[in-house]
Amino acid sequence: MPIRFFIKQWLMPPGVLFLLLLAAWWLRSRRPRLAALCFAMGLGGLWLMSLPLVVQQSARLLETEPPLPTGAWAGLAGRADAIVVLGAGRERGDPAWGGDDQPAATALERMRFAARLAKASGLPVLTSGGLHYGTPPSEAQLMADRLHEDFAVEVKWKEEASRTTWENAQLSAKVLQPLGVRRVVVVTQAWHMQRSRWSFERAGFEVVPAPVGFLGRDHARPFGGLLPESRAMWQSGQLLNEAVGLVGYRLFY
Repeated sequence: MPIRFFIKQWLMPPGVLFLLLLAAWWLRSRRPRLAALCFAMGLGGLWLMSLPLVVQQSARLLETEPPLPTGAWAGLAGRADAIVVLGAGRERGDPAWGGDDQPAATALERMRFAARLAKASGLPVLTSGGLHYGTPPSEAQLMADRLHEDFAVEVKWKEEASRTTWENAQLSAKVLQPLGVRRVVVVTQAWHMQRSRWSFERAGFEVVPAPVGFLGRDHARPFGGLLPESRAMWQSGQLLNEAVGLVGYRLFY
């Protein structure tokens, strides 16, 4: 896993863009034209990734599932048998919480939405997510604890071994389908829903998408979203990773 993570970080932006800038510096004397091209691609890529406008337009290409209407929340029990919340990472040893690990902000956004859906529909909840950093507790356990303590929602099942979206689906199927649960509400980020729905449908589920955290809406930034922003850099990285994941899943799964 560390080697895979290391390679991925340098093959994906912004890592590969920094490599292009390093290549430009290395080639500046021997191959000035190639160095100029590498510099333009590296700096240009970093600039584009930092623009809220680029985030907004890119997200619209990935966010193909519409939001679940609030008026339909109570009726979910007639369309599905369970709610599945996908993990989204964790924060290590937060001192504010006595040094305990906590779900990442993206995971909390999913959990909050899942809690509202569960309370409105009465559907049982499964949390899905394995070990992060290779140490317990699992993401599924962390989410279950926070759903119970912060949102007063009891988690009925936990899938605690998955590391990828594909494994989220396959291992959730092993938990739920023997119990006759084949219709699920999947809660994840709007930009992640395409890949999630595709994975869960291939695992044998009928999926009701419940996307949250849309990035393709109006960015509401000054100057048309053309000023660099650190948050946009992170969001662009998430979207690029998702786009690569969509292609990769169709090739390998």
